[in-house]
Amino acid sequence: MLKLTSIKSEKIWGYELWIASTHPNGLQENLQSFVGGDYPLLVKVIQANDRLSVQVHPDDEKAQLYENSRGKTECWYVLDAEEDATLVYGFNGVYTQSEIRKAINAGSPQDLLRFVKVEKGDFLYIPAGTVHAIGKGLRLLEVQQSCDVTYRLYDWGRGRECHVEKAISVIKNDVFRNVSKFPGAFSCPYFTLEEIIVEDTYFGIIDKYPGKAIPEDYVLIFVEEGSGILNGEKVSAEEIFAFAPGEEIKASGDLSLMKITPAGPKHRP
Repeated sequence: MLKLTSIKSEKIWGYELWIASTHPNGLQENLQSFVGGDYPLLVKVIQANDRLSVQVHPDDEKAQLYENSRGKTECWYVLDAEEDATLVYGFNGVYTQSEIRKAINAGSPQDLLRFVKVEKGDFLYIPAGTVHAIGKGLRLLEVQQSCDVTYRLYDWGRGRECHVEKAISVIKNDVFRNVSKFPGAFSCPYFTLEEIIVEDTYFGIIDKYPGKAIPEDYVLIFVEEGSGILNGEKVSAEEIFAFAPGEEIKASGDLSLMKITPAGPKHRP
């Protein structure tokens, strides 16, 4: 088990903690060494004291074409929320590229956006191509593909660079999703999340596959809430640990844990 130390990035709207990353823009060398290379996921804690830009991320195909990068599908788990906190989660209808461009040029993209109220414990899946914006007064756990490509569609007049044409070209606005409490487990083509509630003790073993371990085999355990003991070490909220394939997980105390596992095909040498 490896305890990871976060890398803090100050923003005009708050800050990000890159808590599990082998991405060059926020490299944890000990994690890279532990997993033996490029870990396919990037995990953050986001503190939004003001609203973020309206943005969208490319899928694998467009990210490779535009940036020579993997795409960025992500999800959010709401760790804390001020009363009446809201965020942008897609459009409120299906719009053409021309309609989106016209609204942005007129300074009124909010007329097209879907604003939703969220609270602690809510979960949102944000596949690449989904327009989104984190609102003021939110603290989120973000699990995503290891990619740092963001196209700003609109920035509320703050003057930062926007990437309107690239953003419009990667938008997929034909899928409607609801906000809901985290269901206990979630899986998509890139990652799997499983909540583990420890009321006394818990025991598990990380899956091990034949042959030499690859980065995709390694699992992360994030402490959502509470305090206790994890593999003999005292732990508290928002700490995160990496586990090797075949390693045991032994937890005790009063803890809510999130087990984060890379999904998809595992390309072995």
